[in-house]
Amino acid sequence: MASTTVTVGSTVGLHARPAAVIAEEASNYDDEILISLPDDDDAEPADAASSLMIMALGAEHGDTVEVSSENAEAVEKIAALVSQNLDNE
Repeated sequence: MASTTVTVGSTVGLHARPAAVIAEEASNYDDEILISLPDDDDAEPADAASSLMIMALGAEHGDTVEVSSENAEAVEKIAALVSQNLDNE
């Protein structure tokens, strides 16, 4: 499984607009892509294709998240989106 850690770049964290952009991109892949908070053992990983699950993580600007999947290309693409400021895209 491929995985990488990345810092949340959106100033509002992984909330409505950024979560929707990430979920839309993740839905283009057949493989499951997960986003998790590595520093929170109690948090369930979020399915990156679900904007609601992404928002439920509660990841804020500057938090570190882990993106993982069997598809290394998907991990790279989603991690790149997470690190961007998607607030006004």
